[in-house]
Amino acid sequence: MNSNTQTLNNPKVNIELPIMEFFHTIQGEGAHTGTAAYFIRTGGCDVGCVWCDVKESWNAEDHPKMSIDSIANELEKVTVDVVVITGGEPLMYNMTALTCALQEKGYKTHVETSGVYELSGDWDWICFSPKKFKKPRIEFYENADELKVIIYNLSDLAWAEDHASRMNPHAKLFLQPEWSKKDQMISKIVQYVKSNPKWKISLQTHKYLDIP
Repeated sequence: MNSNTQTLNNPKVNIELPIMEFFHTIQGEGAHTGTAAYFIRTGGCDVGCVWCDVKESWNAEDHPKMSIDSIANELEKVTVDVVVITGGEPLMYNMTALTCALQEKGYKTHVETSGVYELSGDWDWICFSPKKFKKPRIEFYENADELKVIIYNLSDLAWAEDHASRMNPHAKLFLQPEWSKKDQMISKIVQYVKSNPKWKISLQTHKYLDIP
């Protein structure tokens, strides 16, 4: 029996996860933009986005493994309500034990995922950001609170609509320009949202404000 199977059967199993970094910051994207949050970035990702700005997270072997207790204890150093698990691709790992430990301490748990792995964990908010490089799983259309599509070129708008058509009716819909293409794409996204008001614009405001 592997550790993920053990965790599904017993959320208290103190497994270890590869952790690239922790940082206390302001959520810069999507529905919770402007909210103070503590980010936990896991190591490991095989989605392969060519424009990824944290490629150093891809190889899980480059990052130390930490126990669930050790990860949760990091939060005692700050005053925060929201904990965002990001990556990498955090759902490469079973997140049940970690989310249980965080919620027992009173934190709201958010995840940022491409949706290519099985949904695990108990989440207060699921940000689903599908990528063209690997097909997402159906359960994310049903369970995500937020669809955030990165717009690299104009064809991505039709691709975003295809994903939006599958989403549950309560999900918030966001179009976000890829950072290196923002100068070319923002005006086009603005016009698109004006004509398609079910969408909202997400910007990487933490980069504009130079917030780590």
